[in-house]
Parts: sequence; C-alpha cells; structure tokens
Amino acid sequence: MVPGALNHIGEWIAELATPPMVLVCADTTVAGLYADRVLASLGAAGLKAALHTFPPGDASKSLAELDRIYVKLGEMKLARDGMMVALGGGVASDLTGFAAATWMRGVRFVTCPTTLESDVDACVGGKTGINHAAGKNLVGAFHHADLVAVDPECLQTLPERDVAAGLAESVKHALIADAAFLDWHESRVEAIQAREPAVMGELIERNLRIKVGVVETDEHEQGRRALLNFGHTIGHAIEALCGYELRHGEAVALGMVAAADLSRSKGMLGDADVARIRAVLERFHLPTVVPIALEVDAVAALTLGDKKVRGGRRRWVLLDGIGCGVVREDVDEEQIRAAITMVTAGA
Repeated sequence: MVPGALNHIGEWIAELATPPMVLVCADTTVAGLYADRVLASLGAAGLKAALHTFPPGDASKSLAELDRIYVKLGEMKLARDGMMVALGGGVASDLTGFAAATWMRGVRFVTCPTTLESDVDACVGGKTGINHAAGKNLVGAFHHADLVAVDPECLQTLPERDVAAGLAESVKHALIADAAFLDWHESRVEAIQAREPAVMGELIERNLRIKVGVVETDEHEQGRRALLNFGHTIGHAIEALCGYELRHGEAVALGMVAAADLSRSKGMLGDADVARIRAVLERFHLPTVVPIALEVDAVAALTLGDKKVRGGRRRWVLLDGIGCGVVREDVDEEQIRAAITMVTAGA
C-alpha cells in the first residue's frame, strides 16, 4: 500500500518479469480517471501495453464481457508469457483475473484496486469469476495475482455510495474475526467518512491482515475461508434479484442483518448485538432493508444455488458472538424465511 502506487506499476512489474505484452482491463469510468497513468508507467518501464474497457457495474461480470476480453487477447496475440492488469474494483479483478486464469490455461496478472471494497477484500485471496443466470460468482477459478498495488489516493475520487459499500466488507471482517475492530469502526465513523488518510490506511491494513490470515489457512475454501462469506448467502440472492442495481457491499450489508437475525434465532447473539450491527451499518449509510419489494420465496430459492451448499443443504456463516464467525447447517426453513422477511418487509 503506497500513495501514488499507480505511477510505479510499470517498474514493479518489470521487477517481477519482462512480459512482451500487457493488457490493462478497466471499466470506462475508472479508465477515464487512471488508465493514462498506468499506461504511462508501463511505457516508461519499456513494456508494450494496451487498454480494454467494459461498462461499469456487476453486470459486466458476464460470459459476453469475458469473451470480449478473449477477443482482445487474441488480437494482441498475448501468449503465456504475457500479463494482464486489473484496474478498478472487484468487478475488474474478478473479470480480469478469470480471463487471466483461463487464457492459455493461465497467464500472470496484477491487480490495482481503486475502490475501498477492493482495497479491503477483493484484491487478495485469488478468487476470480463471473456471474451466471443460476447465481452470482458461480463460474470462476482460484488464480492469485502476482502483485497487488493498493493506492489509497484513489479513494479521494470515490462517490460516497462506493465508500459505504466498501465499509460493509470492513464491518464484515470485524464481525467474523475481531471484536475490537468493530469498536474501532464505531469510534471513528466521522474520520472514516472524511477519508482521513491515516485512518483509511489503518482500516485497509487491518482488513488485509484479517483476510490474508483466513485465506492462508484455507486457500480453496474447504473450511474456515467460508467465514469470509458472512452476509453473502442472502446478500448474493438479493443482489441478483435486484438486477445488480445494488452495490455488492450494500447487498452484503443486507445479508449481514439477516445473518445476525439467524444467529439470534440459534441463541448465539442477543437482541443488543443484532441492534448494534444494524446501527453501525446505518451509521455508514448502508441499507438494512431492501429498497424494492422482493418475494421471500424468491430470495430463499436463490440461496440454494449458493457455493457453500453441500449435499443439497445450505451452510450458513453465523456469529457466535461479535468477532466469532462459525459455519452451521442446522438452520430450518422457518428461521431462514424469518431472517429474509426482516430485511425485505419494509420495502
């Protein structure tokens, strides 16, 4: 994590390898802000580079956009010794990373996160993928970036809504692994919202330590890594049913409220804990009730396509107290429907 990191990406890549061709992938908004800087850095390092853009938003995590990248790679004749650069948020790293994982059966890639959501979560861990009609992130691969270049200065250009979306993932990490980190969030709401550099630097660093610590113990999500999906089972279903109009972090916030209610129904959280979780999300201007009407049955049905399902049974990430995530299967349909109703009834 270095202020101005995008200006150094070329020299850092040149220290790793000497790819004859580099493809930078970014959505059109991010490209307008940062692509010239990255391409200039690559050029200054003597690297031949091209830019590929796609529309902003989660809808770009699609087979159609993936194919457009493949077409560009084919036109460039990018071989196995080439490299790709994901410039942007989680959509860019997921889409670009999956293209890198599958082109020529795997080429190296670098990620340059420009959103808080990506800074604290999506930029590390090796998960790449696209969405499918059957559900979110169902098509993908584990493919780690060779370099992650976090430039905190990029946060200054983010809309408030995108900052809030990133904070959902930060709160998630606190809830599953570090109760003191939740206290830290609550005591620094104003400083975080003001994007004070020292505070944002600490926030990013603490999040990455938590995420890396979990991933190192379970790289391919066979056990403990599932904890990082707290709020995602119902959140992903809501996100899909809303046509991806919600930011990913907003959907996760809604999923966390529902998961907290499930935890309470299992006797693991008290009323005060559930209220506290809802309050901290609301202080960061995150939704705690779905903004449009959704059918409970539709949300519940879509959760059956979650990647954590085993033997037809959903596995839920719940909280056995603040800061202690656990995975449970003993959640009945009545409890699931009640939790979904909690975040959809106000729409």
